[in-house]
Amino acid sequence: MPIVTIQQGPREVERKRELVKKITEAFVEALEVPAESVSVWIQEYPAENWGAAGRLTADR
Repeated sequence: MPIVTIQQGPREVERKRELVKKITEAFVEALEVPAESVSVWIQEYPAENWGAAGRLTADR
């Protein structure tokens, strides 16, 4: 059973639905597993809780 974890900033529910759908389709095609066996976990973090290149994302 593949488990995919996505860590990202907050997104609208429609975008998350599309993301989960496409990730599931990719695993079904690449690993030849049933869609029901693919789990996708989305962890969302506000912009003040992560950064890159030495700066908080909230400060960009």
